[in-house]
Amino acid sequence: MVGQKMNEPSVLGQLARSFAMISLIAIGGINAVIPALRHVVVDSMRWMDDATFMQLFAVTQITPGPNVVIVSLVGWQVAGLAGLLVATLAMLVPACLLAFLIGRLANRLEGSKGLRLAQNALIPVAIGLILAGGLDLSHAAFRGWLTPLIVAANVAGILFTQLNPVWGLLASALVALAAHYSGLFVLS
Repeated sequence: MVGQKMNEPSVLGQLARSFAMISLIAIGGINAVIPALRHVVVDSMRWMDDATFMQLFAVTQITPGPNVVIVSLVGWQVAGLAGLLVATLAMLVPACLLAFLIGRLANRLEGSKGLRLAQNALIPVAIGLILAGGLDLSHAAFRGWLTPLIVAANVAGILFTQLNPVWGLLASALVALAAHYSGLFVLS
């Protein structure tokens, strides 16, 4: 946002509105709405560039705890401590209230065919949102020929062997480092 202080009330209001709306569609957790979050933060509001967003996302992936930390990091990046508080509350409060209300309704409808149908219908929605999020974020990660090759090898390893996927991740890191230090691939 050129020419505007990031901690002005209008920015905090935009953070609150944007994140509150996103929180209401977070079926399947925060990973399901990362593309929507990225779209608002990077494309619509231009609070940061894609590289900064991806760095914040990477931090949330290596830290212990829930991935919703990305919301707090984005808020901090946009408007400091006030942004952190507003973004975090805007993401958590509406979703928690909605979950509470749905939980109460589910308790009333316990055992009903309609409730089972609704629960079963949400499974593919959540899976689809999470897969869409992964595909959206992969565009920033796929650079050159090595990344798709590593992904394909890991998918094949998961589908066709009984090995723990951690071994594939370790092998991927070693291959990427070897390719980088041999000059075949540039890590950024």
